Amino acid sequence: MSEKKQPAVDPKLLEILVCPLTKGPLSYNRDTNELVSKQAGLAYPIRNGIPIMLTEEARQVEEDAST
Repeated sequence: MSEKKQPAVDPKLLEILVCPLTKGPLSYNRDTNELVSKQAGLAYPIRNGIPIMLTEEARQVEEDAST
């Protein structure tokens, strides 16, 4: 049947959250269920609906990766 979809991030939450490293904006990547900081080149995971905003938990993303 239909594939289980990841829950979307609340737009209000995206307005509030910033990258802990750069203090810059984040965008939501639905495919990987991550919050992405283009400035830092980092993707912060979302686990059980909770953004993990720790730089040691983030992964490096390629510059040309779409978000």
